[in-house]
Amino acid sequence: MNNSPIKSIKLLGFPWQTQDPFLFCVHHQDFYPKGNEEMGPAASLKGRAIGQDFAPNKEGWRMYHGENVPGFPAHPHRGFETVTVVTKGLVDHSDSLGAAGRFGNGDVQWMTAGKGVQHCEMFPLLHQDKENHLELFQIWLNLPKANKLTEPHFAMLWGDTISTYERQDVGGKATHVKVIAGNIENTNAPSPAPNSWAADATHEVAIWTIKMEAGAQWKLPTASRSMNRSLYFYEGNSIQIAGQIFSTHQAIELHADQEVLLQNGDTESFLLLLQGKPIGEPVVQYGPFVMNTQAEIQQAMSEYQRTQFGGWPWPSYEHVHPREKGRFAKYPDGVEEVRS
Repeated sequence: MNNSPIKSIKLLGFPWQTQDPFLFCVHHQDFYPKGNEEMGPAASLKGRAIGQDFAPNKEGWRMYHGENVPGFPAHPHRGFETVTVVTKGLVDHSDSLGAAGRFGNGDVQWMTAGKGVQHCEMFPLLHQDKENHLELFQIWLNLPKANKLTEPHFAMLWGDTISTYERQDVGGKATHVKVIAGNIENTNAPSPAPNSWAADATHEVAIWTIKMEAGAQWKLPTASRSMNRSLYFYEGNSIQIAGQIFSTHQAIELHADQEVLLQNGDTESFLLLLQGKPIGEPVVQYGPFVMNTQAEIQQAMSEYQRTQFGGWPWPSYEHVHPREKGRFAKYPDGVEEVRS
């Protein structure tokens, strides 16, 4: 389509395809059963590839790399940031810096791995009397060469501190946008990590979760022409984007400087927007390490083997916090924030 704001269209896989400065985005949605005494599933694990359970299944939930509790036991990262957006359910975080937390139901964790950190991300099934629904996005935001080896940083963006932009169209139908990074008009995100690519406003990094009522219309605000912009339609029946009809589970890459009208279909729809100035540097990745050269990857592997990025101070690689613990964040300096 000539002069269309749509650059390309892709089906959503696992993980989702991203554009520079983003490296990775995955959408986890698991309908976990009731929990057992260990906060794992009160259900048979027979037939599952325990420790590598990623396959879709009729039960609607996965253990991932967890053996007793679903999730991702201790693993290292270097050279980028993880942004974990939890819309439903809870995540238990523990890391090699001594930081820890339990967050979810609208909270976001922003972790700068920088020169190296180990962490585990487990999904404790706290409820023994009802099912445990989990939904989250994990987004990897790259770091430029100048900040690849910055000091690690751990931040919690509590749900009640993240601003929501709301707009009603002429028919009274509402669109709600949770602004995790970036801004819309006078609605600003919390401050990003200090050495993040997002910390420079000229990079126009945006991470927005969008909820549109049935029949709602909203024009995406424009950004600079050089920005990469991806819109992920992950839940709903249909939506028109720049006059083109889309069914769910599609990714639409857009020209950021062109105005785009979103016209939702007859059911509520949910979208994720990722946007930012491309870093434009070589990307060499080996699993959880993302550097600029193969030699830097070899160095990362060597350093991890030698130092374990500070070691593992927790009693288990699948560490979960006590069941009765509420939402909280404990930082490397020992300061602790407690939420209800």
